[in-house]
Amino acid sequence: MVDRAELDRWTDDEPPPRRPRLAWALTGSGHDFLPCLELMREVGEMDVFLSRAAAEVVYMYTRDRRPFPPGVRLVKDTTASAAPVGRFYKGYYHTLVVAPATSNTVAKCVWGISDNLVTNVFAQAGKCRIPIIVYACDTRPVHVTAAPDRVVTVYPRRVDLENTERLRTFERTTVVESVEELARVLRARLAEVAAGAAPGAGAGG
Repeated sequence: MVDRAELDRWTDDEPPPRRPRLAWALTGSGHDFLPCLELMREVGEMDVFLSRAAAEVVYMYTRDRRPFPPGVRLVKDTTASAAPVGRFYKGYYHTLVVAPATSNTVAKCVWGISDNLVTNVFAQAGKCRIPIIVYACDTRPVHVTAAPDRVVTVYPRRVDLENTERLRTFERTTVVESVEELARVLRARLAEVAAGAAPGAGAGG
């Protein structure tokens, strides 16, 4: 099991990055959590915004004492006002990834509800015109997913699918339906950033 005390020692009171970084927000979804973690390890340097629900998922899905790669700075959901989102106004980030995203998170994002760290991050990234990539869990009527102890079949409700479609209409927001698509879109965006793309360029919408 991951040592909770180990995670609790990771703080977000670090100096500004030398250059804009990738921001990655984790929700309470276990769908493709481990493949997403592998992609994070591939990318390396980033700030991870960890919701309270996501912290629980980390413990359920991995036994690694240090589940995140060395280049990660962890930002935890510890303030009622989600104070760390102010970093988006200071030019800390070039792109936000929300992956995997629960139907609850997608619904709140679609309807403008910002009541936790992840939904606040989504809202502020949008207001700062920062490209957003969302791996929404509920994109088709039936899908198979891995629970901590078994494989299960999930049947998203009509409202869940409708909210995912609404999210596709958001400015500078790209919704992806698989880890493979997430990896492809993210690599393309990182290539744009490396080539000197404008902060608001890339990831569609």
